[in-house]
Amino acid sequence: MIGLFNETVVNLFLGIGGILVLATIVAILLGLRHRGNDSATLKNLNQRIGAWWIMAIGLAVTLLIGETAVIVLFLVLSFLALREFLTIAPTHRSDHKTLVWLVYIIPLINYWFLWEHWYGAFSVLIPVYAFLFLPIRNALVGDTDNFLQRAALIQWALMVCVYAISHVPAIMQLPVMMDVGRQTAEGAPLGSGGAEGALLMLFLVVVVQLSDVFQYIWGKTLGKHPVAPKVSPNKTWEGLVGGVLTATAIGAGLWWITPFTWWQAALLAFVSCLMGFFGGLVMSSIKRDRGVKDFGATIAGHGGIMDRLDSLSFAAPVFFHLVRFFFTT
Repeated sequence: MIGLFNETVVNLFLGIGGILVLATIVAILLGLRHRGNDSATLKNLNQRIGAWWIMAIGLAVTLLIGETAVIVLFLVLSFLALREFLTIAPTHRSDHKTLVWLVYIIPLINYWFLWEHWYGAFSVLIPVYAFLFLPIRNALVGDTDNFLQRAALIQWALMVCVYAISHVPAIMQLPVMMDVGRQTAEGAPLGSGGAEGALLMLFLVVVVQLSDVFQYIWGKTLGKHPVAPKVSPNKTWEGLVGGVLTATAIGAGLWWITPFTWWQAALLAFVSCLMGFFGGLVMSSIKRDRGVKDFGATIAGHGGIMDRLDSLSFAAPVFFHLVRFFFTT
């Protein structure tokens, strides 16, 4: 085994690569068919396929290197997500010292605890200690103008951009917790989740991302009834039902890469995809409130980092704790 790769991980990435190759060929054929026609939909499709290639290759490379590389990858993604979030958020000059803790110190400690497999410390650092410390730090500055709004914004940014997103690599440690006598995996050796942990993480990423893709496809082809028209008119009930059920079926079909039965895999995929949809809806509400289309322009065709991770930020913590609660000994 090299890094977190074994034969099953290789086969899964070959399958993902095959799907992307097929999607690329379809996009090329559509481009030839509509040559000279400046189609916004076709341009967006090509951008999305290109972004999926980058994300798939990036994840494969870090898994090939090992768990440390995956954790560093998500630390960088959390940093970029925080930067995007704070760019559109109304903060004061007096918040700057607090923002140093928010952006540069607390995320490093959070991911260090994750790297050390200190689950207890990882689970309480942000929702308990950082939650209490950050408003104290802001109060010491003495600026009470919109204090509650500013404090809530800082707390929300940390929770969604760091704590929630860091649950994606945390999933790699779940197989250790599922072993008999390793209930908490405190201090377990680095990489002890192995390929099983990588597969569990990939299971979540694949079903949630495919749910987004199929929601887009079903919504474009059949969508007529918006779920929340004032928030995101493009998110329809037809897209939601079609996308979630399609991804749930795929999740059931991928049961063999997980420690679950087919119906358990289907149920976890269903809940994860549903939470992913709500994550996108909440982030759309934030963007609508701030008057922006995307959080950023880091990824062509996808907007910013948070535009790509909005679904996973809601799905990953729920998936992690459902598995930990029901499947660990």
